Amino acid sequence: MKKIIVFILTFWSFTQLTAQTEPKEKPVIEFEKTTHDFGKVWSGSQVAYEFIFINKGKVPLILSSVQPSCGCTTPEWPKEPIMPNQKSRIKAMYNSGAYQGPFAKSITVNSNVGTATTLIIKGEVLDKPKEPTSPVKLQPEVNGDGF
Repeated sequence: MKKIIVFILTFWSFTQLTAQTEPKEKPVIEFEKTTHDFGKVWSGSQVAYEFIFINKGKVPLILSSVQPSCGCTTPEWPKEPIMPNQKSRIKAMYNSGAYQGPFAKSITVNSNVGTATTLIIKGEVLDKPKEPTSPVKLQPEVNGDGF
């Protein structure tokens, strides 16, 4: 009988401790969209897009980290808490460098929501057109001085 009472008290204590450590309310992050297609961009260009989101929860939303999948993508995000029903944005900048071809990069958003959100930017990098060259060579003008 003592073992049953000890078991019940232990189980009850554990459930009470667990219930006290978990927050009752959590923020809810809702993005207008989680994927953006830049379409065709020139090689060597830098493009940017702002992902708009809102905190639909009842407590402040805190973004703990926003991590790009590679060094060619740079995110900017709010460091201060986003209050309930407040909108904010995460800016994603992509530098195409010398790369050519299709690309798809991810940005992982970690917050106090509990689960990460993945944002995607994609497009296709095209070779920058070359400046046309004239087949005619221009000679410098010569005035009376020989110059």
